[in-house]
Amino acid sequence: MRKIQVLFLLLFFIGFQFTFAQQPQKPNSVEIYNQIKKLNFLGSVLYLAAHPDDENTRMISYLANEMNARTGYLSLTRGDGGQNLIGSQLRELLGVIRTQELIEARKIDGGEQFFSRANDFGFSKNPDETLQIWDKDKVLADVVWTIRNFQPDIIINRFDHRSPGTTHGHHTSSAMLSVESFKLTNDPKIYPEQLKYVAPWQVKRQFFNPSWWFYGSQEKFDAANKSKFTKLETGVYYTGTGKSNQEIAALSRSRHQSQGFGSTGVRGLETEYLELINGEAPKDRDNLFDGIDTSWNRVKNGKPIGDLITQIIEKYNFNNPSASIPDLVKAYSMIEALEDTHWKNVKSAAIKNIIASCSGLYLEAVASEQEATPGSIIKLSLEAINRCSVEMQLASITTLPDNKTTVQNSILKDNNDQKINLQIQLPNNIEYTQPYWLKEKATVGMYTVSNQLNVGVPDIIREVKVVFNVKISGVEIPFERTVVYKYNDGVKGEMYNFLDIVPEVTTSILEKVLVFRDTKSKMVPVKVRAGKDDVKGNLQLELPKSWSVSPKQIPFALDKKGTEQIFYFEVTPPVNPEEVTVKSIAISDNKRFDRDQTIIDFNHITKQMVLKPAESKCIRIDLKTSGDAIAYIMGAGDEVPESLTQMGYKVSILKPEEITPEKLDSFSTVITGIRAYNTVNALANKQNILFNFVKSGKNMIVQYNTNGKLVTDKIAPYPLKLSNDRVTEENAKVTFLAPNHPVLNTPNKITEKDFQGWTQEQGLYYPDEFDPAFTPIISSHDKGESAKKGALLVAPYGKGYYIYTGLSFFRELPEGVTGAYKLLSNIISLKQPIEAPKQEIKQ
Repeated sequence: MRKIQVLFLLLFFIGFQFTFAQQPQKPNSVEIYNQIKKLNFLGSVLYLAAHPDDENTRMISYLANEMNARTGYLSLTRGDGGQNLIGSQLRELLGVIRTQELIEARKIDGGEQFFSRANDFGFSKNPDETLQIWDKDKVLADVVWTIRNFQPDIIINRFDHRSPGTTHGHHTSSAMLSVESFKLTNDPKIYPEQLKYVAPWQVKRQFFNPSWWFYGSQEKFDAANKSKFTKLETGVYYTGTGKSNQEIAALSRSRHQSQGFGSTGVRGLETEYLELINGEAPKDRDNLFDGIDTSWNRVKNGKPIGDLITQIIEKYNFNNPSASIPDLVKAYSMIEALEDTHWKNVKSAAIKNIIASCSGLYLEAVASEQEATPGSIIKLSLEAINRCSVEMQLASITTLPDNKTTVQNSILKDNNDQKINLQIQLPNNIEYTQPYWLKEKATVGMYTVSNQLNVGVPDIIREVKVVFNVKISGVEIPFERTVVYKYNDGVKGEMYNFLDIVPEVTTSILEKVLVFRDTKSKMVPVKVRAGKDDVKGNLQLELPKSWSVSPKQIPFALDKKGTEQIFYFEVTPPVNPEEVTVKSIAISDNKRFDRDQTIIDFNHITKQMVLKPAESKCIRIDLKTSGDAIAYIMGAGDEVPESLTQMGYKVSILKPEEITPEKLDSFSTVITGIRAYNTVNALANKQNILFNFVKSGKNMIVQYNTNGKLVTDKIAPYPLKLSNDRVTEENAKVTFLAPNHPVLNTPNKITEKDFQGWTQEQGLYYPDEFDPAFTPIISSHDKGESAKKGALLVAPYGKGYYIYTGLSFFRELPEGVTGAYKLLSNIISLKQPIEAPKQEIKQ
């Protein structure tokens, strides 16, 4: 039992540490009152789906704020396989961004966030494929673990488990795993290794949350028989905060900026429906918790606590919340005396936050610098201030992870700010700050998390904390704060980041893919960054013996923490084609440092640090190119320009206002980035200029766009209609429809082998209707589907070529897929002969 109690405490603190990310929360009197009301509701709901942005924020907000239920969202993945509308980060870096977006969303709608170890490998058309790639048993174990830990009374699935093939395979899989877990979580024979830390748990009832989308249209949904559904009127207006439930949900939804899910809040009546799929139906069909005791009576010796909290609510003084503190402290002591480990820990943490809010108790631990290395000493500035008349005493301060307690015994007088300076000696073996799920080697479908206690934890696990032990009304209460770094920005004002633990040295090969078209050597730049003052050592590049590197090592010396220096190695490839991994290594004080530090910093999420292996891919390829000057118009964000530079092209990033006939005259090819016609509004007025560029004898290459919200209907000089067609099986067999076309033959011979080794998917959002002027070059399809011919369409226009492609060059080029380099070179090299030969088209 002791182990379980410790686990709940650990997971609760870990799960709620994001509450204090960025600027600390300072709730007003109405928000405090709502938090007190929530103390008296002991019911919980777990909402479950596949990805970030799958969640129904209207439902989560309603459950958390109107019903006062403890509400969690289990997203099986972190959204690593999606696209990115705000930057070039993809795969695991995008997963880090979307993780933080979900955490920010939950801060707004009042929910809590959880994940499984499932890796979002990209779009999947059926659950069979999904569950095979994911490792079904491990993801199911994570669902069971989350349920046993969170102990929901009710589970709500976002997707229908009975309709495989009608939506993303991840979607259906999430519902299928949820349904399967319903009868497993209370069986001690199922995943018994979890029972060292959690107890079996039985969910009372399980629902599916249908909407018009599942019926095909709003009209069909309105006409459907919903008499057996539970109906929730979620269009609530919260008078205390001045927002409707939908407005709160829209603010939450709008945190998903990387996916372009900004949402406009609405007002008025709104109904959500729930279909029972497991468990006993509520007798009062529209009372979600009917028959479930959500009072303190469900906890042994809990009734007096409920009675006391009821009195606190009735006597609450909106003009003086601190008047509730003596009774709140009494309730805290009663909660601490409970035997029930689950609700004891949930409500204990909640009431501590309420006590601090009622008193205006502000406790903060700020590091003098944002980064520190293992074994170093951190200087901390602590602040403690009580802003009410209730007597308080700062008894002591405990620092973590050194677990050192410093006695204070100082009175916290009303509005008398106390500043304390302390130091923490970091252990030499303290973990570097990084997303814990990226520390171990992953598979395509699963992240590796060896520590069972970490499974499901949403955020980075940070070890450096300060516990303020404060006596209030004779009761000592520990208030834990994660150490932050704070500074003032002249424009934005007070800014917060967390303290990061970094390696003493990090290195980075500045080009993530190095393309060698022949045997000529290249100068490879490598950046070294100091994590502390006075760092020196030797820098090396590690490559297989078939490659040569000069010099063997380069000495470096960096005086100040945070300084960087770039060094150059001459790398010579072998004669024969080869793909290898090159690693950059720094040797300092006889220690090997091989991490590359990546910083992700957007205004809407907490700044993130990711440590990855400091390596790149070296490709020796017989690549022929033609044409040299390329104008690239960025769309949603990708790394294709860097790959083009590696291929030997001169690439200029063109802003929309620079798209003029005069500016384009010096280029042989224009390429639009992914989703440019979804995201760059100015392109609607630049089409004639671009089409005239093609007509004059140049090439225009348009990469994939989605078929919704195009800035113009005329993205091509001929009729072209985008669809949802995609080929998700990256190694699906490719048929050449126009085998004699120059794009498959000049200057590089393209064979079926060049479509092997692609990553995540072949392509997406292919056109399914197009003018006869277009020549479809290839076709392929996923298993059991018809051939898709819109992956690569080439049309002569005037003296030049217009090319539309849904092939995923934006994924393949940064991954160093040689066939993608060869094919793109051929597309760029297209030139019309004086009399174009007729093509043999395979039907």
